[in-house]
Amino acid sequence: MFLLCSSLLISAHSTPVRYGTRLATVAIFHNHDDDDSYQEQTSSRIDSCPNNTVECDGIKHCKFGSDEANCVRFDRAGGLQVRTSQDGRFLPVCYKGWNQSYADHTCTQLGFRNSFSFRAASAPNSIGLTVTNKLSAPIQSGVEISTSCPSNEVVSLQCIDCGVPKVTSRIIGGSQAEVGRWPWQLSLHYKGSHICGAVLIAPDFALSAAHCFPRGTVVPADWQLYGGVVSLDELSSPYLVERIVVNENYNTTTNNHDIALLKLTAPVSFNDQVQPACLPAFDVPLPHGTQCWTSGFGTTDEGRSAVSKDLMEVTVGIITKDVCNSPRVYGGAVSRNMICAGHLGGGKDSCQGDSGGPLMCKHGNRWYVVGITSWGQGCGRRNKPGVYAKVGSQLSWIYSTMGRESLS
Repeated sequence: MFLLCSSLLISAHSTPVRYGTRLATVAIFHNHDDDDSYQEQTSSRIDSCPNNTVECDGIKHCKFGSDEANCVRFDRAGGLQVRTSQDGRFLPVCYKGWNQSYADHTCTQLGFRNSFSFRAASAPNSIGLTVTNKLSAPIQSGVEISTSCPSNEVVSLQCIDCGVPKVTSRIIGGSQAEVGRWPWQLSLHYKGSHICGAVLIAPDFALSAAHCFPRGTVVPADWQLYGGVVSLDELSSPYLVERIVVNENYNTTTNNHDIALLKLTAPVSFNDQVQPACLPAFDVPLPHGTQCWTSGFGTTDEGRSAVSKDLMEVTVGIITKDVCNSPRVYGGAVSRNMICAGHLGGGKDSCQGDSGGPLMCKHGNRWYVVGITSWGQGCGRRNKPGVYAKVGSQLSWIYSTMGRESLS
């Protein structure tokens, strides 16, 4: 899981670039060696839309609904923004006329059970959207452009209470995690064995990595999730999986769009040990050096197949895409849908078995899952930090998939 050794690391492989987390998982499922021969390609889903389709008008024109998939988002202050069908702009929603029904309706559209809170936020001289009375339709069809918001107030909306662990004692890097420290951390099991991590984001939804579900392994009955545990020797009752949705654009060669959504058969009851993480804002800043955390049950040494029995945690620094794509690091392999985090000097890293677990950054008093552990070259090597699926670039897919699955 986390490699903290200061001694020289001897790799079990000599291949220049290793997508170790993915291939380690594949080897577990299919009993073959961790080599470069497995290159299953997931085809992108191209939607079929009529000519002159209007996006974000609240009416599903395209076969897979892509015309209504990127119409609602939140800024870093929680401000609700809706994309207009007239010109495609994202605009804030004016607070005047907003009420609990609109808040619940909007959050339900995004896959949450209801809203948690809303308030008026100041937005001087802001062009905005005023609400109409169309509560039976998506929010994007129930607003109209206004030259300014009355009293310069816009809607700040939070769909779920999230990202606040009940344990508040100090964290020490690379150590065993305390109960309740990362209450959204889940252990994902396939036919009784821990395979990957996952992250609880709602009572009935969790995120994981797409590469955790290779080939014919997406039968929900074969999978279970365990929450509220810091030791695999002390598991609670499992959460059963109703559906596994792998991002249709996931590419196993490049690991682009390496994210999956799991819908649970029943909502999770939150307590001190089990809480959801927050999804980030679309515009969340992640400057170089930002200190974040990652956690998981993966192996503690490169080359070892056995996972850690204990949940481990470590702090990692955000590394810009330009640095991570430099020739001495990953030479252009990091896409805009990925985040690099770790220590270029080596030593601290996520490793096999941590796949699907969270990269977490704190803003205010809340923790946000900004990345899903995806791939890397070895574990803890110099100039080879961990690479994570960027949650911020997958928000429209996450929200639209949650919304669709909530209706099924």
